Amino acid sequence: MQTGTPVPDRAEVLGRAIPFDRTRWLSVLPGGDWWPDELDDCPTVGGRPRVDRETVFGIARRADTPQGRRHLLTAALVWGTGTKAQSVARRARIFTSPRSQDIEAHLASALGLLRREGAEAAYSAFRETRRIKFLGPAFFTKVLYFAGHEQCDPVVAPRPLILDRYVALALRAEAPDEKWRLGGWTTQRYLRYLTFAHDQAQRVGVRPDQIEAALFARGGQLR
Repeated sequence: MQTGTPVPDRAEVLGRAIPFDRTRWLSVLPGGDWWPDELDDCPTVGGRPRVDRETVFGIARRADTPQGRRHLLTAALVWGTGTKAQSVARRARIFTSPRSQDIEAHLASALGLLRREGAEAAYSAFRETRRIKFLGPAFFTKVLYFAGHEQCDPVVAPRPLILDRYVALALRAEAPDEKWRLGGWTTQRYLRYLTFAHDQAQRVGVRPDQIEAALFARGGQLR
């Protein structure tokens, strides 16, 4: 990449672990059946369990069932949130909104589109016709990433990737003329990001999520 940001190896990407507070999450979920057992088997470091990407990928392999999709959503939220009470409460609004009953149907529809048509169509659905209130792009792209990065055929369509504020900050530095916003990305902008990341991955000889991880690290330096 132009900024010279080092690209982590895949083991480092898969091993990136985030601490979480099990009790806090269980208190905000609609029920115990939303909690995947794998999160109870995560190693504890510094008094907190930590979940890594590889564990969430394992959970995502069950996303072809209603309970599997619930588990995927929970795991993606837990991995992306950390332990702060305010951050967990913000994510919990997803489950307490008046239209929370639509979550499962919208998950099933968007992930079905991901399998059939690819990341662009699924992103558009989550953003528009299958929108889940309080689940914005920074988090629904995590759901798409874990559900499809290892399953999607990159020859047919780009693999889904996470797009959040830190990644956008790095993209801003990579392509200042494109005026990257820090949120609310259109479907076309998401596709532009996927194209950039896949091109970079092919050039360097790595997986696209290694480029995403490098961008995230760069964005953290620029915040």
